[in-house]
Amino acid sequence: MAEIASFARVKRPVVSTWRRRHLDFPVAVSENSGRPLFDGVQVAEWLIASGLGNAAPTELRSELALFGVIALRERFTPWQLVQTLGSLLCLRRLDRGRPLTDDTGGPLSDDAETDEALWSAVLRRAERIDAEDDFVLRELRSLDATAAPLARLAEDLVEAAYDERGAYEWLLAARSRLGLDSLTADAVTPELRNLLTQLTDLRLRLEQGESLTLADPHARAGDLLAALLDDTEDRDRVTVLAADPDDRLTRITRRRLLLAGVSELDLDVQTGTDLEERFADPDFVVTQLPYRPGEDRSVLATLTELERVAYLLRPGCTALVLGPADALVDELKSTEAAQLRSALLRENIVESVIALPGGVLPFRPGYRPALWTLTRGPVPAAEGKVLLADISSEQLTPGVRMGLAEDVLLWRAEGFQGLDGHDPRYGRVVPVADLDRAFGGPLTPPAPPASAIWSDKVTERPALIAEAEARLERATADTGAYEDERGPYRGAVQRRVGRLPRRITLGKLITARRVTRLPGHRIDEKHLTRDGHHTVLGPEEITGERTVGDRRIDRLLLATAYERAALTEPGDVIYTLVPRLGVYVDHDGFSVVAFPARVLRVNARATRPLTPRVLAALLGAARGTARSPSAVRPARRIEDYQLPDLDPDEVLRFDALLAETERRERLLRTQADALAEARHLTIAGLADGTLTLGEPRTTNRT
Repeated sequence: MAEIASFARVKRPVVSTWRRRHLDFPVAVSENSGRPLFDGVQVAEWLIASGLGNAAPTELRSELALFGVIALRERFTPWQLVQTLGSLLCLRRLDRGRPLTDDTGGPLSDDAETDEALWSAVLRRAERIDAEDDFVLRELRSLDATAAPLARLAEDLVEAAYDERGAYEWLLAARSRLGLDSLTADAVTPELRNLLTQLTDLRLRLEQGESLTLADPHARAGDLLAALLDDTEDRDRVTVLAADPDDRLTRITRRRLLLAGVSELDLDVQTGTDLEERFADPDFVVTQLPYRPGEDRSVLATLTELERVAYLLRPGCTALVLGPADALVDELKSTEAAQLRSALLRENIVESVIALPGGVLPFRPGYRPALWTLTRGPVPAAEGKVLLADISSEQLTPGVRMGLAEDVLLWRAEGFQGLDGHDPRYGRVVPVADLDRAFGGPLTPPAPPASAIWSDKVTERPALIAEAEARLERATADTGAYEDERGPYRGAVQRRVGRLPRRITLGKLITARRVTRLPGHRIDEKHLTRDGHHTVLGPEEITGERTVGDRRIDRLLLATAYERAALTEPGDVIYTLVPRLGVYVDHDGFSVVAFPARVLRVNARATRPLTPRVLAALLGAARGTARSPSAVRPARRIEDYQLPDLDPDEVLRFDALLAETERRERLLRTQADALAEARHLTIAGLADGTLTLGEPRTTNRT
């Protein structure tokens, strides 16, 4: 019954309700350890006839066939199931769609004699059609007549999916349910596949009558190539080159591409690491560099693989390379790796560098990916420049994908032509010379996109701030509150004229000793109380999930159990990146910071000093600090956060404004708390009858 719930896409109790209320619900045919077992065909027909559940009829039929495949895992390994069913579907396609069961010579029963006849007929057909063993013969010869039920299941899949390609894609989509983790590990989310498809713009070029060659030197199971082909119907003008060191994967890819509609004569999938370049010159290279664990990952090896892809490019060819962000985007510590990346940038083939959100490889949510797009022979307006984009804190929604694809495609087609051209929404165009001077520096946008800086929302900020200040003044007058002795709130905010302040990362502030970073301490929860001497500041307090002061620790316990624990100083900035960015200024000091929270201490004697309030405000407003919902790590380290390097006078004015804002907020909170307490006590007294109300007092004001 739990499988019926999964089958119909409903909760488990719903099936019990159906069974109780509907007299025509299928009757259990047997039991297994006290659990009723049902005939799958009867269940599917009942769901289709009744219209209940959340699965479409086509989906129910495919799921029924997949349930049959999964049930055979005790008889066959997951690899045998995927390889054999794929071979049977491919054999059917090579034989022009002729059913696999046509040569049995009798009705389809489950007895051994019929199975032997069916499998012998399948093998004869494979030997006749695939004599050179390019697609199916090897896999079918490796099994005996016990695999005959797979032929029937292949027919069921085709009937549900209407063709062999749909059946094979359904089967590969269920690879994790079959237990093939090695095939699932490299799969990317549908959102990322859609983004890669949009960045190639394959459909438009095929509609214009071009014949194109696609290539993938690290094809694995062919997911990226299949996604590109899925976006077009003109597959008769597509040639595909692919390679992978695993022979099993190359045969899966070969069958998958054949079923996708690529002709046998236009298809070459090699076992190894090299493409058969004599077959055709690639027009598009789309690949995902092989994953390596962080402990074993070599930045230099990754960049070398990227260089091999660059060698495949001929004039007009475009490549999309998905790989680890620590090699493609982050700052490089190795001089040799930095030299190789700089050489690639100077070669004038790097079109864009995009930092992607985490979680786009579901099997590895902690993996930080990035994307390079390469073009041999860019348009003149794009020569010597690179588009740097950062969407690592975004979700790959349709709007984000469309905006980023437009940025890259317009940059590829014409460059951005001065003031009248397209302003990228997710990146900045940076000269390669600037990146070369910052040898080994991070390939991230040096500032927010120009479209964000000069948007209507930004240009209208001074007017909106003045309007908010006026509303505050009117609200103060309407409540009859006494005027603050310092006068009405005015921030004196105005539009900046001239150049924007240069930007600097927090890491550079730390290197220049303008800010010092200190660690937090691991505090045992059992040592925390409500009446200790020192306040404990952890992620809960910093993000506002817990009131500051709720958790405290005794000073004697701190001195004995945590000898190395240091107390904060007044003005320390406490921050956390877990579960999200949180920043808090500890004005009083003498607190204990609980890991994973950490401390930033401003150096007041620096040449260009900051203040704690200004540092906290700028960190809290930094771009790209959010985290993709499927990522398990922040989009970037806090050292990579970019801040405007304000002039000392501007820092002092900003600090004074922030201090005045905090003072007025405290006064308002005090008033609100007092009103809330008076209201609560009044209601309680009138409710239990212990209070009554007299005539309201009036106050005359002049």
